[in-house]
Amino acid sequence: MQRLREIAPGVLVATAEKYATVSTVVTDGAGGCLVVDPAVSVTEVAGLAADLAGAGLTPRAGFATHPHWDHLLWSRELGAGVPRYASADAVRVAEREREGLISGVEEAAPGHDLGLFSRLVPLAGDTIPWDGPEAQVIVHDGHAAGHGAVFLPGTGVLLAGDMLSDTEIPILDFGEPGQLASYRTALERLGAVPGVRWLVPGHGHLTDGAGFRQRLAADQRYLDQLTAGQPFEDPRCTADWLRAVHAAQLRAVATT
Repeated sequence: MQRLREIAPGVLVATAEKYATVSTVVTDGAGGCLVVDPAVSVTEVAGLAADLAGAGLTPRAGFATHPHWDHLLWSRELGAGVPRYASADAVRVAEREREGLISGVEEAAPGHDLGLFSRLVPLAGDTIPWDGPEAQVIVHDGHAAGHGAVFLPGTGVLLAGDMLSDTEIPILDFGEPGQLASYRTALERLGAVPGVRWLVPGHGHLTDGAGFRQRLAADQRYLDQLTAGQPFEDPRCTADWLRAVHAAQLRAVATT
């Protein structure tokens, strides 16, 4: 994992080797921190915990942007009793699909503490309850039910979860009804967030406010082309698994 680096005052990010997954840490200025989506391997999560300890930072809260296995990880070094929040819908999905999610962990990143995996607290409001900077949560059903992006208005940082990536196409959950419409609504909600100065995707590279707008347009363009139902290419489909997802999404649209 790339070592933590500060992108805005009190906002640190690290990028894992697997899937270029981005973990984010927000500090409270008093030795505490909020940890969002720590990932992916046991070694990387342990390294993140060690880096925080070395910096004198203690996790006070966690947040999972959505109920996919690579965003539900945790470790005792991060604090076994730390409250880890997610939207109410995300918590329900994680509980319902826990067995399958555990299979995903064991296949792709074995060795995690499964007693702590996906142990989430449903968010009661639209902000993460902790003593640090305000962390607003924008909940939608694009990509996964109960997906929650996090916006830090004090620094203009938007943690988009698995949206707005430069290395992945929009990945839709066709198991959910009306997913194309839900994904469009999700992009509209993210696009309406005021004052975005930094975008942190769940996978890929960070970008500034201008890049945020460019990625919104790229994802909207992908959905438009997908809806048209004709074969097309996207420059982000560089890996075999992404090409397979793209082909499957074209087939799914053709049969609806």
